[in-house]
Amino acid sequence: MTRPSTVDGPAGVLWDMDGTLVDSEKLWDVALYEAAEWLGGRLTEQQRVTLVGVDMDATSEYLLTISGHEVTPARIASTGDWIRERTARLFADALPWRPGAREALAAVRAGGLPAALVTSTERPLVELALDTIGREFFDVIVCGDEVDGLTKPHPEPYRRAARLLGVDPARCVAIEDSRPGTESAAAAGCVVLVVPNDVAVGAGERRVFRDSLVGLDMTALTSIFHAG
Repeated sequence: MTRPSTVDGPAGVLWDMDGTLVDSEKLWDVALYEAAEWLGGRLTEQQRVTLVGVDMDATSEYLLTISGHEVTPARIASTGDWIRERTARLFADALPWRPGAREALAAVRAGGLPAALVTSTERPLVELALDTIGREFFDVIVCGDEVDGLTKPHPEPYRRAARLLGVDPARCVAIEDSRPGTESAAAAGCVVLVVPNDVAVGAGERRVFRDSLVGLDMTALTSIFHAG
């Protein structure tokens, strides 16, 4: 692939997955509400919102806590396994796209920019999701179980993706929908295009907001990069 000049625009694009490219947060809703019931508790809508973008171990610990269980490594592991199994069944079907996401991915790929998928979701579930999204859109994939426990909002996922692409994170546009993901990308030095889904994301440095990915192309990305 011929790489475009990066003098005036971004050198790479780093995509979040859940809630950004595909509307899979609603499938996670199903798994998490059912997991709470399996544990003998109940997850409220307000509690669920706090788990958007959170990794599996922290999610499992939270569900155990609100369900009145003692939190132990074994229980965290077993709860995580239950959620993974349930979510895998949901991810096995075609995932619903977020508005404009498929076209935006294609536009970035056609423009020749290196691209990475940077997600807190673990590799086995990501592989299922890629059956819908398409592996061909990404040069690099960084999953939540591949960052040595330093998941979003830690900057390491985005730093790692940039390293693997061979670009400076400050020359990248990261595309996110959640607070933890936005904080991760901003802390890594990226310009962050925030397209909120179910949860509001606060304004901050190096953040540019958009209502959707509809119409996102190379010209728009360059404008976003400079605006950030």
